[in-house]
Amino acid sequence: MTHLRIQAVDDEASIHDWQYVHNVIIPGDVLSLDDVRARVARNRMEVAYLDDVLIGCTTVRPPTEDNGATATVIVRVLPGFRRRGLGTRLYERALAQAHALDAQVIESVVLASNPDGLRFAGRHGFVELERYLLREGDSVPWIDLRLDDPRGRVPAACQPE
Repeated sequence: MTHLRIQAVDDEASIHDWQYVHNVIIPGDVLSLDDVRARVARNRMEVAYLDDVLIGCTTVRPPTEDNGATATVIVRVLPGFRRRGLGTRLYERALAQAHALDAQVIESVVLASNPDGLRFAGRHGFVELERYLLREGDSVPWIDLRLDDPRGRVPAACQPE
């Protein structure tokens, strides 16, 4: 039997692992280790392992004065581990973290070239808000999404510790 282990990005090994997942899934927006370290300072970020094998990562961007009560929840699962319910478990945990931060609106963002991510978001109640290019010269748009029911369903087992 396999075991899903989720841990905070809080050391160099987990920073490297989070960076790896991000850069595999978002090859058009490759992040350096310094970029990831800067994100860790302002977001809640976790990495996930099935036994000892890296399978994905999450980011919860908390509400700020600038975005009101909006949190952004991002879940990334490496292609070989999709369609096993692992992404849902990561999503439920990240959603619980966003609610614990008093988020009233939940958003996400998915690269248009990631049909698995778009299907996943749609199955979990997200609707498209906007498409845009991050930089001039980009050809693949980002899609901002909003959770139709901002309270979502957070199973008791997924409540933050």
